[in-house]
Amino acid sequence: MGSVVPYFRQLFGKEKKKEEERHLRANDRPFNLSYRYANNAIKTSKYNIFTFLPLNLFEQFRRLANAYFLFLFCLQLIPQVSSLSWFTTAVPLILVLGITAVKDANDDINRHRTDKQVNNRRVDVLVDGQLRNEKWMNVQVGDIIKLENNQFVTADLLLLSSSEPLNLVYVETAELDGETNLKVKQALTVTGEMGDSIDKLATFKGEVRCEPPNNRLDKFKGTLTLDQQVSSLDNDKVLLRGCTLRNTEWCFGLVVFGGPDTKLMQNSGKTVFKRTSIDHLMNVLVLCIFGFLATMCTILAIGNAIWEVKEGSVFTAFLPRENGIDASLSSFLTFWSYVIVLNTVVPISLYVSVEIIRLGNSFYIDWDRKMYYPKSDTPAQARTTTLNEELGQIKYIFSDKTGTLTQNIMTFNRCSIKGKAYGDFCFLFSLQKTDKVDFSWNQLADPKFVFHDHSLLETVKDGNPEAQTFFRLLALCHTVMPEEKTEELVYQAQSPDEGALVTAARNFGFVFRSRTPETITIMENGRKVVYELVAVLDFNNVRKRMSVIVRSPDGRITLFCKGADTIIYERLHPSCTKSCFFCDLQLLGATAVEDKLQDGVPQTIEQLAKADIKIWVLTGDKQETAENIGYSCNMLREEMKDIFIVAANTAEGVREELQVWMYFQTCLWGGFLIIPGSFHLQAFALEKNMQLELLRTACMCQTVICCRVTPLQKAQVVQLVKKYKQAVTLAIGDGANDVSMIKAAHIGVGISGQEGMQAVLSSDFSFAQFRYLQRLLLVHGRWSYLRMCKFLQYFFYKNFTFTFVHFWYAFFCGFSAQTVYDEWFITCYNLVYTALPVLGLSLFDQDVNDRWSSRHPQLYSPGQLNLYFNKKIFVRCMMHSCYSSLILFFIPWAAIHDTVRDDGKDIADYQSFALLAQTCLLVVVSIQLCLDTHYWTAVNQFFVWGSLAAYFAVTFTMYSNGMFFIFTSAFPFVGTARNSLNQPNMWLTIFLASLLCILPVVAFRFILIQLRPTINDKVRHKVRKEALPAPPPRRPPPRRISTRRSGYAFSHAQGYGDLVTSKGFLRPLKSRPALFIQKDSALAQNEPQHYRTISEEPEGSMSP
Repeated sequence: MGSVVPYFRQLFGKEKKKEEERHLRANDRPFNLSYRYANNAIKTSKYNIFTFLPLNLFEQFRRLANAYFLFLFCLQLIPQVSSLSWFTTAVPLILVLGITAVKDANDDINRHRTDKQVNNRRVDVLVDGQLRNEKWMNVQVGDIIKLENNQFVTADLLLLSSSEPLNLVYVETAELDGETNLKVKQALTVTGEMGDSIDKLATFKGEVRCEPPNNRLDKFKGTLTLDQQVSSLDNDKVLLRGCTLRNTEWCFGLVVFGGPDTKLMQNSGKTVFKRTSIDHLMNVLVLCIFGFLATMCTILAIGNAIWEVKEGSVFTAFLPRENGIDASLSSFLTFWSYVIVLNTVVPISLYVSVEIIRLGNSFYIDWDRKMYYPKSDTPAQARTTTLNEELGQIKYIFSDKTGTLTQNIMTFNRCSIKGKAYGDFCFLFSLQKTDKVDFSWNQLADPKFVFHDHSLLETVKDGNPEAQTFFRLLALCHTVMPEEKTEELVYQAQSPDEGALVTAARNFGFVFRSRTPETITIMENGRKVVYELVAVLDFNNVRKRMSVIVRSPDGRITLFCKGADTIIYERLHPSCTKSCFFCDLQLLGATAVEDKLQDGVPQTIEQLAKADIKIWVLTGDKQETAENIGYSCNMLREEMKDIFIVAANTAEGVREELQVWMYFQTCLWGGFLIIPGSFHLQAFALEKNMQLELLRTACMCQTVICCRVTPLQKAQVVQLVKKYKQAVTLAIGDGANDVSMIKAAHIGVGISGQEGMQAVLSSDFSFAQFRYLQRLLLVHGRWSYLRMCKFLQYFFYKNFTFTFVHFWYAFFCGFSAQTVYDEWFITCYNLVYTALPVLGLSLFDQDVNDRWSSRHPQLYSPGQLNLYFNKKIFVRCMMHSCYSSLILFFIPWAAIHDTVRDDGKDIADYQSFALLAQTCLLVVVSIQLCLDTHYWTAVNQFFVWGSLAAYFAVTFTMYSNGMFFIFTSAFPFVGTARNSLNQPNMWLTIFLASLLCILPVVAFRFILIQLRPTINDKVRHKVRKEALPAPPPRRPPPRRISTRRSGYAFSHAQGYGDLVTSKGFLRPLKSRPALFIQKDSALAQNEPQHYRTISEEPEGSMSP
């Protein structure tokens, strides 16, 4: 089949060769269409109106159970084989297929709706010398399009020109990398000269040759040929789909990649169909059940052959055999007849019941107000309804840092000037709440800036020269660009931490106002001072520092430098010979800039650790930043002395370091592993011979942090753990750089909010804050897993008990494949009589409530070990069913054997026995369900009693004279119910059978709780003795005191130094309308009751 499809594609001209290089020409659609490049339309749906029915049925019948029941239905159409009517299989099969088809259709309709919404967005496209407003889906490779401020980037574009000087544009990449700070792109000079001239743009015939479509967000290689002049292209010349244009009135771009070829869609990767560990176990069990079914049918077929030889000749007088049928052929037909009769061991309603349970538990997540974030009007969302119980089995969590653990909002917390510390550090142990510093005296101060140490402001106002020089450095040494918005000064910084430092200087009286290529203007305590900019030495990952050389108005030349503490310290030493510019620097002070953690992150990580969940941080940040965050969120602690950093620069060196550390860890379990740099990750992730060594070492550590990792390497780490640890993994992130990791893990969680939605669109579950992960796993996940396991145990118990009674009855009916129950009871048993009670158990049951679940994270551990449902539990269910079936067959058989009614009439007939046996069965399985239920609701009560009432109502109706007269052949049990169930000995038999089935279960559970109580038993016992735990008190989390050197957390990429010193790129400051307008949601304004499991503090009362 795999070779036929490509043949026909090639035959009809649809075979597409692998693209090795992209070649396109601007404003030349016929030329570009000849290469059959993808247009800008995207498609995530699976079906259309014509393919839905055949494709959906094909997918459903690929499921083994559905194909099996289709085969049974065909068998039932053969009169010589079937002893049951066709509707006993057809009705359940049609119902299951129909429910699943409706669910699949609804999911695909939502995908169609999303695709249509994106594809129908509008953009201005240059066609035939005119700008036309076209839909995104109609944009082709080679088209020139115009973007305006705040518009989404339509496709992957080569930037041609913009409204900004030097053809700069500012883009927000939150959808790609989760970072809200703006990035700068710049067009080539040869294209920037066209500006917004439609005539020049329409006659532009540049040819681009570049790399084929790929998922590398940070790299682009290509060339632009224009008038026989070749210019090189890199990532700074390209706008990627998913970005948003900011602070730029307009720009023009040439479409290079469209639709599925864009880096955003390529990075999303192929959607992987995720299945839970219970799904995999069920598939194995279903195969085992098939084998067990074949074994039972073989035994009964052999029994039929023996019976036909020894006893069958006696019955031929009044039951003559058909011509040509002997004992061997009869045995063969009996085998297939019992395949039909015993088919309930493979329950057809199992899969549809599982889907309903998962859907119901998904609604609980969507409706949970304790996971609703009112500030952004964002509720939790279960985007996938098939993975709920997997949330109760998580062993490893892989988390991004920026925007996931942190808010991506930098705050200036404290500083040290000439050895004296200022900031909230000084007030850690103060019992009195310190008021905020009042900056109202400074008209240019940022009102959102918060600081609590009044002594620093007093020091600056008193004219302390060191303090003033300190803030003068912060106001001068940067690449920030100012802008006026609605009469308010706004800074556009490449990184949020650099913006925080400039804002701190602004509030303490050193306000950066404007810059030109030659000057920087600041306000020093209300006095305007213009500094001549001599040179800018920009920050990069090698220098790890930034410097500026300025000349003050009095002619004095000064070098200001800021950078990583280790780098600056080297240049303070008198014997330094690094550079004449950086010798004998005078240390002014140090700053502490914090990327604020999201509320409740340390408490959440602590609770998850108590649940024996291991958390690994995979971040693109450098080592110092990631290490600081690790300490802040309690992943790392001061008492952790065993810190291992992979520092080797070769694969062999990495191997030796891992082996040494692993040998050391065999003596002392614990420690902290840091893997910095993408090179080291490539050394183990891409070489198979080193994977196991790294995994063993990492798993022996309490904490693992991987720094400077690429999106692909994040996915490789997750896949490494999945492959060798056989543990359930969860990945959580907020940007497009986390998508590959989210899709690689068993469970993907997206953080929704200001950081972007790309991770959410690829996730299985989403919410707005990291702290909600605790409730998702410890409450919803644990409950879902517990409910699913209870459902499976009970479902297999009731179906095996139902089937085994048939097996015992075969020895008393000459192995004739006669059913022990009425056909209508067989049809309704799983669909009507036992369907709703087990659904009630699976949707509402809980061992303890949510507060106790959060208070005792140890309750989560059994799910990780898969203790509630496994092969051992399945075998125990079979043994329990076997015992119950023996009681349910032989007690009614013995009680009704040679029994007469009160009036002396005989009731020992097949129909009365069938009624008694099925009544005993239904009562016993209902009592068993009641024993399994820990949390009773009105719905559970209604389902249990309502199902029993429905059984008796349906039984008396179907066994009535009226139904017999209307459908004589379909309802042969006329009068059986009223003649049998009015006898006291029948009810005594039901009571005795129920007692013998249930009493051993109660005794066994009582002894087990006394001798080997589980963690659930202990907590439930504690619940009965103690009152409900109160919510945790609202108090600010204690600040950690650390003696470590703080890391340097400035921009992680090359800065804008070369642009700052360029001539002609700046224009006069002007006011613009606000680009972001905050609107409170209607739901937030209503102020709904907000429950919290982790203390939250209002923004005003939190420490900065």
